[in-house]
Amino acid sequence: MSKRLNNKKIAFLATDGFEQVELTKPWDAIQAAGATVELVSLKRGQIQGVHHDEKGEMFDVDKTVDTVSASDYDGLVLPGGVFNPDALRVNETAVDFVRDFFKQHKPVAAVCHGPWLLVEADVVQGRRVTSWPSVRTDLINAGAQWVDEECVCDEGLVTSRNPDDLPAFCEKAVEEFAEGKHSQQTA
Repeated sequence: MSKRLNNKKIAFLATDGFEQVELTKPWDAIQAAGATVELVSLKRGQIQGVHHDEKGEMFDVDKTVDTVSASDYDGLVLPGGVFNPDALRVNETAVDFVRDFFKQHKPVAAVCHGPWLLVEADVVQGRRVTSWPSVRTDLINAGAQWVDEECVCDEGLVTSRNPDDLPAFCEKAVEEFAEGKHSQQTA
């Protein structure tokens, strides 16, 4: 695979209860494209992945969200899972971290329930997005235009609905991270 992301550093923000495949597939694709990837979380040590409602593997955390800044990275990935974004969205530091990517015009990719964090960060007003169906109303209420499509990209914001969409999601995320900053990507 092409090394289009050489010299790029991409953060994955997750905590216990993330949908494992929604972290591992993008992680592998982005790393294969040449990027350095780091798992950022609320706590040190390890976090628990899930396969829908069953426990998955444990993953080593590289950095805690209180020790990093959006300026440390070229892009951000927000995996889904029900518990993961729900826990992250009540953490002010995590929400600020997400919002700062938009303030700095950097690409962000969120899949499934991951867009809940975008709602909390107040960055979806006027944007075209998709998500897991149960997140639809929250996105619409936050001012987004929700569509039922495999993968949606709006000025550096990449969203997808579920694990079945991961091939298109990964391809588009790599493309957006390669492009870099988007002047229209704002908070």
